[in-house]
Amino acid sequence: MRLAAPTGLESQLRWEARVLGSALVHTCSALAHVLGRLGGRWLRPLPVLHLGVQGPQFARAPTGGAERSVVRVWVAASVSAVSPSGAGGWYEALATSAPVQGAEDLLLGAHNATGLPWWSTVVLTTVALRSAVTLPLAAYQHYILAKVENLQPEIKNIARHLNQEVAVRANQLGWSRRVARLTYLKNMRRLVSELYVRDNCHPFKATVLVWIQIPMWIFMSVALRNLSTGAAHAEAGLSVQEQLATGGALWFPDLTALDSTWILPVCVGVVNLLIVEIFALQKIGMSRFQTYATYFVRAVSVLMIPVAATVPSSIVLYWLCSSLMGLSQNLLLRSPRFRQLCRIPLTKGDSDTPYKDLFAAFYAKFISRK
Repeated sequence: MRLAAPTGLESQLRWEARVLGSALVHTCSALAHVLGRLGGRWLRPLPVLHLGVQGPQFARAPTGGAERSVVRVWVAASVSAVSPSGAGGWYEALATSAPVQGAEDLLLGAHNATGLPWWSTVVLTTVALRSAVTLPLAAYQHYILAKVENLQPEIKNIARHLNQEVAVRANQLGWSRRVARLTYLKNMRRLVSELYVRDNCHPFKATVLVWIQIPMWIFMSVALRNLSTGAAHAEAGLSVQEQLATGGALWFPDLTALDSTWILPVCVGVVNLLIVEIFALQKIGMSRFQTYATYFVRAVSVLMIPVAATVPSSIVLYWLCSSLMGLSQNLLLRSPRFRQLCRIPLTKGDSDTPYKDLFAAFYAKFISRK
């Protein structure tokens, strides 16, 4: 009896880990903001009587008009939705949690320290967080995945020898094919785990980026939502909100309003799709799981466009900057010099000309294809 050794037991681990991480980030992002809309009731009309006390404050907007009045109505509706006097809920608990308040303080501190307009503050804070937090974690992820990939020849060799040993024992003891198969898998998992411990590169460590990036992404988004609606810092909330209302640029001068041009939402979707395609271009002859995962992440990236069109421009600006930083980090981590600087081990699949190869793959797939 000879057992068929599983081909590529860990060979797909690097791709599947990255796809899973990307899918988790995009899925949780979309879910958080869809639920955020439900919890905050962004566009739900508010009875006029509820605006009686705050009417004069909203009337002092620097630019008048019916459009600004409508914006103030849905902003006030969102504020009332998270008011302590309203019904409690998970979103209210999240919006008033310590991490969200810390994110609010970070944004306010950066704005006060730099004196920059609010759109610049959002961009600067995003770049700083992504550079100081997610870039080192992304480099660590590549470090772990590179070590796992370099273990593949040894894992295949172990699989071949273990397959032969189990086949001999099965013939000697009269094991059934099922018993022999279970014995093989049990010992293979044990031996592979010992290799991970020996080289200190368990694949689960590569997911640390996901577990840090998702909460940070959500906390910053909710913090910007609070600042844009005046729900943060009860005493200074309206002043911060008014600053955001005039702290935009170009076609989005009011960061508390929606981007009616849809330029920012579409840019978010395009950048996220570009990140997905860069992942996809790394693989030739993908498995069924990889193909389905890629299409799923593409669908979520497209879904983010209408979701982004229903939240204030300050949040969408943060999403766009975060995605652009993610794309930049992904390209940076392809650089051989940067990988060497981060002490990421060389692998068989590494290229000396990664950017040229990426452009060639992109050209072959999207431009020259007939």
